Amino acid sequence: MNTRLLSILLAIGIIGLLALASRQEADKPAAQAERTARAEAVAALEIPTRPEEIAFEPLAFEPPAAASFRRQLADGTVVYLAPSREFPLVNLVMTFKGGSSLDPVDLPGLASMTAGLVREGGAEGMPPAEFDETLDFLATEVSVNANDTFTTATMNCLKSNLDESLKLFMAMLRTPAFDAGRLETTKARLTESLKQRNDDASSILGREWKRLLYGPEHFEGSQPTAATVAAIDRDRLLDMHQSIFHPGNMIIAVSGDFDEQDMLTRLEGAVAGWERRERAPDPVPPETVLEPGLYHVPKDIPQGKVVMGLRSIKRDDPDLIPFLLLDEILGAGGFTSRLMQQVRSNEGLAYSVRSTVTPKVYYPGDFRAGFESKNATVALATKIVLDEIGKVRDELVTEDELETAKQSLIETFPRQFESKPQMLRVFVNDEWTGRAADYWQTFRDKVKAVTREDLQRVARKHVDPAKMAILVVGDWDAIAPGDLEKRASMEEFFDGKVTHLPLRDPLTLEPLPETAAPATGP
Repeated sequence: MNTRLLSILLAIGIIGLLALASRQEADKPAAQAERTARAEAVAALEIPTRPEEIAFEPLAFEPPAAASFRRQLADGTVVYLAPSREFPLVNLVMTFKGGSSLDPVDLPGLASMTAGLVREGGAEGMPPAEFDETLDFLATEVSVNANDTFTTATMNCLKSNLDESLKLFMAMLRTPAFDAGRLETTKARLTESLKQRNDDASSILGREWKRLLYGPEHFEGSQPTAATVAAIDRDRLLDMHQSIFHPGNMIIAVSGDFDEQDMLTRLEGAVAGWERRERAPDPVPPETVLEPGLYHVPKDIPQGKVVMGLRSIKRDDPDLIPFLLLDEILGAGGFTSRLMQQVRSNEGLAYSVRSTVTPKVYYPGDFRAGFESKNATVALATKIVLDEIGKVRDELVTEDELETAKQSLIETFPRQFESKPQMLRVFVNDEWTGRAADYWQTFRDKVKAVTREDLQRVARKHVDPAKMAILVVGDWDAIAPGDLEKRASMEEFFDGKVTHLPLRDPLTLEPLPETAAPATGP
C-alpha cells in the first residue's frame, strides 16, 4: 500500500471518529432523559418482594380448528393446507395408514423395510444413485418411515424447484424400483444391527417388556430375526407397497410458501391415474394378557434396569385426562414428581426415575414406571416406587400437587400447534384415528375440572400394584439380597416368586443355553 493511500485512509478514519464523538456529545441530553424516564417507570412499578409473588397474565391461546385447513381433491383424497411466507420452502407430508400393524406374522419388520427401500431403492427408470444425486442437486430432502400404525413420506424443497421435486417424489412413491443391490445392502445392515441387540440392557428390557405386554406374535411384541430378514424379497416388498401406498389410504399435509389453489392443482396432477384401493385395516388388538409377577432376564451389569407396569387405558377413555394428571404427579413431572423426589432426591438410588402412561387408540396401552439403580439398591428403589403408587390410591393428592400438574398440561398445551407442520400432523392424526372434533377446544376446560377425588378414583381403577408385572434386567445374585441395611429385598415382591426369563440369541431370539434358568424360584 503506497504512502499517499495510507494517508487518505487515516484521514478518513480520524474524520469518522471526530464525527462519532460529536454525535455522542449531542446525544447526551436525550440519552440522559431517556434513562431518567426508564428509571421513573421502573420505580412506579410494584415490584414483588419474593419470586412467588410475581403474577402473570393468563396465557391467551385458542387452538386452530382443523376444518379451516381441510380440503379435498377430486378423487376424495383429504388434504390439509397451511400456507406460510416466512421462508421460500415447501414441506409436503403424505401419511398412509398402516405400518408394522400390517406385517405378516412370519415377516416382522417388512413394512419398515418397505418404507426404507421406497426411499433408498430408486424409482422406475432411475437407479438409486442417480435418484439421490438429483435430489442433492435440487437441495431437496426426502424420507419415508413406518411406525406401528402409520407410514409417512416427507418432502422438503425450495419453492423454486417444487415442480421437479414433486415429480421425483411421486415417481418414488408410485413406482419404486426396489433396487436389488440396495435390498441386499439393507438386509445386510439390518442383520448386523441385530447382532448388537444384547449389547445394551435397555434394548433387552424394552424387547422383553413388549413380549410380556403384547405377546411375541402381536406386531407390538414381535421382532425380526436373521431368518425373517433373509426371507424378505422384492415380491414381498411390492405386495406391502401395494397395500400401503395409494390414494385410498392417504392424507396429504402441505405447509410453506405456496398459493392454496395452485397447490391443489399440483396435487390433483400428482395423484392423477394413481389407483385408489381399499384402506388398510385397523390394528388388531393383542390376545396376550399380562400376567402379574416378578420377571428377570440375566445380564452381567453393575446396575439393574427395571420396568414395572400393566395394561391400562385407551386414548378416548373419559379417564385419560385425570390419568395424565395423576401420572404428572407420580412420575412424569420431572423434579416435581413424587418418584423423582423420593427415589433420586431423598434416597439417591437412581439418577433418573419416571412413570409414563401410553394410551393406544385401538386397544389399551400401558402404564409403567422405570429406573436403573445399583444392583444392591434395586429392591429398595422398587419398593419405594410401589409405595408411592400405593399412596396415590390410598390418599388424596395435595391441592398444590394437583394445581402444579394442571398448569403443566395447560401451559404446555400450545406446543401441540407451535409450528404449521406440527399443527397439520395433529390434524392428520386426529382424522385417521377419529378423535372428537372439539377435543382440543375443550381440553383445557376438562383439565381444570379434574378434582383430587377424580385422581384417586382413577388410581384405584387403573393402577393396582397387585396387577402389575415387574421386569428386571441384571445380575440376579447381586440384586436379590437387597441393600446392606436390609431395608428391602426382592423376596418382598410376589411372595419371593420370580420367573427367570432367558437371555435370547440376538439373531434367532431363541433362548441362549448358558442363560437357561428355572422357570420360577427365588
